[in-house]
Amino acid sequence: MSWTFNPQPGRRERHLARIHRNPLFGHPPPEVDLARLEQAWSGDREDLMDFEGRFRALVEEAAALGAHADTEVVLALKERLEQAYEEAVGLAGDQGRIKEALQRLVDVTMRAVRAAAGNDPLALDELAQEEAARRLHFALLEEPLVADLLAPDGPIPAEDLVPTLLSSPEAALGKVLDLFDREQIVALCAQGRALLEERREQGYPLPEAWLRLGQMEAHRDRQED
Repeated sequence: MSWTFNPQPGRRERHLARIHRNPLFGHPPPEVDLARLEQAWSGDREDLMDFEGRFRALVEEAAALGAHADTEVVLALKERLEQAYEEAVGLAGDQGRIKEALQRLVDVTMRAVRAAAGNDPLALDELAQEEAARRLHFALLEEPLVADLLAPDGPIPAEDLVPTLLSSPEAALGKVLDLFDREQIVALCAQGRALLEERREQGYPLPEAWLRLGQMEAHRDRQED
């Protein structure tokens, strides 16, 4: 029976697509069979259904907020809305409408917080910085690999991290590297070089992966400066 990966997969299927016939994940390169793929589809569907229920509850909670809601209540809701956005970007299918709705709801809560800050210049400056950081973070999350790595129960186990990074497109890797501190980058570079040298001895030249290692090592070196 033939099958193909979905064009808008969930986290589990997305990682199987990284692994499938990729020598970075094993020798010989692992084959993803239909049974494993169906298990991923099932898990991704469950994630989506669970999220949709919690999203509806968040919308109802936001709609029920009064004009004079307690600031702490509003901030707690805003935090959960931001967490929901982080989760939404990694779900299967087109979640554009839900992401837009979450952004609007976050904006509504921020207006309430700004109103509570009044004319306090320090508070308003902090809120402006927070909003800029959030928009940058949301933009970064549009890279699926970023979303997968930041997810609390993400699909990438520790042993798959280096193969995943070395398999990533240049632009995606560039966005991901800032998620790691210098000590982590040093370790990832060492592990990556050892893996590529082992695969080369096994007959896999993997020129693109060597380029990604060079990108990682250049990032490491810049952190030294």
